[in-house]
Amino acid sequence: MGYKVAVVGATGAVGHTILECLDEIDFPIDEIVALASSASLGKEVSFGDKASLKVQDLAKFDFEGFDISLVSPGGAVSAVHAPRAAEAGCVVIDNTSHFRMDPDVPLIVPEVNRHALEGFRQRNIISNPNCSTIQMVAALKPLHDIARIKRVVVATYQATSGAGQAGLNELYNQTKSVYQMQESDAKVFQTSIAFNLIPQIGGFLPDGSTEEEQKMVQETKKILDPEIEVVATCVRVPVFVSHSEAINVEFEEPIDEEQAMEAWHETDGIVVIDRREDAGYITPKDAAGDNGVFVSRLRPDTSVPYGLSFWCVSDNLRKGAAWNAVQIAQALTEDYM
Repeated sequence: MGYKVAVVGATGAVGHTILECLDEIDFPIDEIVALASSASLGKEVSFGDKASLKVQDLAKFDFEGFDISLVSPGGAVSAVHAPRAAEAGCVVIDNTSHFRMDPDVPLIVPEVNRHALEGFRQRNIISNPNCSTIQMVAALKPLHDIARIKRVVVATYQATSGAGQAGLNELYNQTKSVYQMQESDAKVFQTSIAFNLIPQIGGFLPDGSTEEEQKMVQETKKILDPEIEVVATCVRVPVFVSHSEAINVEFEEPIDEEQAMEAWHETDGIVVIDRREDAGYITPKDAAGDNGVFVSRLRPDTSVPYGLSFWCVSDNLRKGAAWNAVQIAQALTEDYM
């Protein structure tokens, strides 16, 4: 049996990667359409080697008869068109932040809380978590199953592709300008990203944290465990693809490195690269183009009674967005459709 699938935001970086992922796994498709704003009407996007899809106007598209819509056009657009698709009977898998904290909308990382899909028919909408949250909770779940997690302290090093194609372009153009001794204004980011770090992703909240940091706190509680305390510092770095995270975990009971390693090795989607030697760890460049969540540099955190520290890297366009959405679609077709 095949499904009728709509990819919304098909001209963006995530939409393009969704099409790649669907093609790579031969997702059972009878019909697929690429949707975007009227500004992209008539453009063509690739669907692997199978087809070149002409972009249709999202605002005029009728979702009646379509089974699944994978949506990544931005929160304001999703707020309008995701409910419209859902009301037409099309299950929406939404990559934006708009519905994530809605109590009636499941927030899903399939390796962590696939069971939470049970309630998806309440709104016919499923949310894909924030990219930085996805890789962290995927790495934490096997450890949480051994020894309950009490607190997580995380510092992220997030690639410019997290801000879409415009973020990628800004890093490229600013880097080129530096070498050509020219000026290049910051338009996407708050200040120059080339050869720089920016300790702000999203706007500031009254307590001094940023929106991205708040997402990691709230989403971890919704996906993994509401009792886990999280403090995050999110930083934009001059990398094209793949988010990296330095994670410190405090547990309520003992857990050692051997137990953690064994749990990771037994978990689908987790890749361990951890040799205590030069280059015996994962870097953003190494993870780019892969669907896995990579863990490295596992070691005890002796500042707390029961603690571990590790390094975590994942391609933010794939596992952090497109691949996780496609995995949700796979789970839907296997369990509910």
